[in-house]
Amino acid sequence: MMTSKQKTEEIISNDSPDKAKKEALRFEEFRKEVLKDYRLAHLSRQMSVLARREVLNGKAKFGIFGDGKEVAQIAMAKQFNEGDWRSGYYRDQTFMLATGMTTPEKFFAMLYGETRTELNPDNGGRSMNNHFGTRLIDTNNQWIDQTKSKNTSSDISPTAGQMPRLTGLALASKLYREQEELSEFTQFSNKGNEVAFGTIGDASTSEGLFFETLNAASVLQIPMAVSVWDDGYGISVPVEKQTTKASISKALKGLEKSRKDQSGILIYEAYGWDYATLCQIYEDGIAKCRKDHVPVLFHIKELTQPTGHSTSGSHERYKSEERLEWEKDKDCLVQMRNWILEKGLADDASLDQLEEEARKEALDARKTTYERYLAPIKEEKQELIDIVEQKHCVCDAARENEIKKIVSGLKGSVSLNRKENLSSARKILRHVCVSCNKPGGLKESLRQWVSDYYESGKEKYNLYLYDESDKSPLKLEPVAPLYADDAPLVPGREIIRDNFDAVFSSNPKVLTLGEDTGKLGGVNQTLEGLQAKYGEWRVRDTGIHEATIVGEGIGLALRGFRPIAEIQYFDYLLYTLHTLSDDLASTHYRTKGGQKAPVIVRTRGHRLEGIWHSGSPLSMVINSIRGIHVCVPRDMTRASGMYNTILQGEDPALVIEPLNGYRIREKQPSNWGEFRIPLGVPEIITEGTDVTLVTYGSCVRIAADAISQLKDAGISVELIDVQTLLPFDTQGIILESLKKTNRIVFFDEDVPGGATAYMMQKVIEEQGGFYYLDHKPVTITAKDHRPAYGTDGDYFSNPNAEDVYDAVYGIMGEAYPDKFPPIY
Repeated sequence: MMTSKQKTEEIISNDSPDKAKKEALRFEEFRKEVLKDYRLAHLSRQMSVLARREVLNGKAKFGIFGDGKEVAQIAMAKQFNEGDWRSGYYRDQTFMLATGMTTPEKFFAMLYGETRTELNPDNGGRSMNNHFGTRLIDTNNQWIDQTKSKNTSSDISPTAGQMPRLTGLALASKLYREQEELSEFTQFSNKGNEVAFGTIGDASTSEGLFFETLNAASVLQIPMAVSVWDDGYGISVPVEKQTTKASISKALKGLEKSRKDQSGILIYEAYGWDYATLCQIYEDGIAKCRKDHVPVLFHIKELTQPTGHSTSGSHERYKSEERLEWEKDKDCLVQMRNWILEKGLADDASLDQLEEEARKEALDARKTTYERYLAPIKEEKQELIDIVEQKHCVCDAARENEIKKIVSGLKGSVSLNRKENLSSARKILRHVCVSCNKPGGLKESLRQWVSDYYESGKEKYNLYLYDESDKSPLKLEPVAPLYADDAPLVPGREIIRDNFDAVFSSNPKVLTLGEDTGKLGGVNQTLEGLQAKYGEWRVRDTGIHEATIVGEGIGLALRGFRPIAEIQYFDYLLYTLHTLSDDLASTHYRTKGGQKAPVIVRTRGHRLEGIWHSGSPLSMVINSIRGIHVCVPRDMTRASGMYNTILQGEDPALVIEPLNGYRIREKQPSNWGEFRIPLGVPEIITEGTDVTLVTYGSCVRIAADAISQLKDAGISVELIDVQTLLPFDTQGIILESLKKTNRIVFFDEDVPGGATAYMMQKVIEEQGGFYYLDHKPVTITAKDHRPAYGTDGDYFSNPNAEDVYDAVYGIMGEAYPDKFPPIY
């Protein structure tokens, strides 16, 4: 097969008159394509230059651009088809332009922080510029037909953070191709022919996430194509200090796949200024990737960065004069122009005209977009000024002067933004006197304006952390477990196993992956026999790479699957906290509802042995993964019911199963896969009148033990299992208990000031529990350090039934010292 480069050379070097006539049409089409690419490259460069100026003159907050990478990205874009996916980063504007996934207007809308998704569909102002993302959810909250669109997962800033999900995006194609039961889901795949394109800066390949992803892809043999943009630096640090042998392609030689290898990747190298070769290698590499499902790495070298890393600094500070001169010469636009002239595809005047057309298009897009962005803010500003200036009441001179100053400042403000509008309104309200506080008066009008402005701001900046549609798991009606009259007591692990069996049999898009989940059936046998029943792809063993396990889940979820990503122990969740926090938790929010990734992250935690198998770092988790529901069931029936609920919705969730519950026997339900435990609804396990005790997970059993002992002492405790920490008690059940008891204890195994402090803030401050207290709220937690080893280490590190008993007894002793005298 003739490559693009060979075709190019043949067309250009063809001297035979007869052949020239036959090839005339082909040559003209080829010439037009090259010149179109040249114009597009200059358009993208002009966008970078103009956008940088917009930041430096104060019209935008921050800018980071893709200048210097234009030619390579255009070559790559030629191979990007409908149905394909991108998981890239903030240097990819030329690729997005070349594929038609963005326009100059959308580019500038992102730069200014435009909040209207019809103008800024990528992120609706939630992320900085060049953070792209296709809207995968239509206006009816339904998945679009991904096979008829070009798709990009939502970008994040953390270096290499885009890599873990790339594995799942590519794995989805393999599953859609190989799993017959998935053939009906044609809106997500065309027989698995989609390639997942990934891009990354060369310096970011030093991140562990990059190596984790490349290794996983090499093993899985999935259609993943990674382009490494190598401009020789990681901000100011040269590649020699970043990468072994100063070359990522050399460093990865051990992963390179030969003809006989069953695993590995194909590696291509090219210079970022060599248009013909770039077109050739992308055509060749992507064809193999698409057809054979083999991962490919393109190492694109000798790129430049003409405007520097970002608007935060100048590359002249750390590059030598010689390097800067070399970069001017090797600029891909300069080199492409030279090549076009050398091959006789155009003359200087034609190329000058194309460059001028590109410059004008970029200027027009900037002007139009900025005016469109400012229009509603100007209207809102004028509306506020009119309210103040049309007032009929008159304040005293001092107040009147202050109001005039604020209005004058607003009118003459250099910056024009909603912060300025709202801040001015709130300051004016401070100075409006009592005489204006009457129906239709200034104070009432301003209060209403401020209230309405806050409300409109919610849609622009605050909503969509979770799915707020009818598909929210919070809107589902609970379904109680049903039990036969002769229902046996079975180990908790069998409850989980049999419920998963029912779920897998009813929904072919549900799959699970993790360490030891397949052949072994999970470390606690909760998936026993399911791999043999449902196959190695639906119940899959993975390598030890937690971040990529979750990343695979994200990518699969974006493509229609319902993945359950298992992290073996809660302590190991910290390996993937970055991916959970920066990617999964913010997907729905940062796309303003345009994308969702309904991943279930399954793990087990609380008491076992030692530092790394018994931790409960709940506060670390719940405060970093807002956007993911956090479920803390006390037993396996509750855990199963939560899985069933989450799978009926489309939000991501973390479920932490209690380690000490797998062998404890529970009554066996009969409605497998159907019973649902509501999220955000605590359960009152034991009713009481003296003290409210709030806890969750493994601590419930400890609390119940302490309560039985306290009952013998004449103390009545109401035990409440919160069941989920995110969301937390959406119905105010704990507050109602506190109204009855007037005393409350929060109990868990996290560190002091951790999840107990979170629960206390929710109940005492947010729900208003402070007004019903007869005693200060008390928290019972683990020690500051991680748990020590063994039975004794656990007893001295973690709270126990005696600690609970003493805390509750002490509260009652302060109220009734004669009845409950000090124990110690």
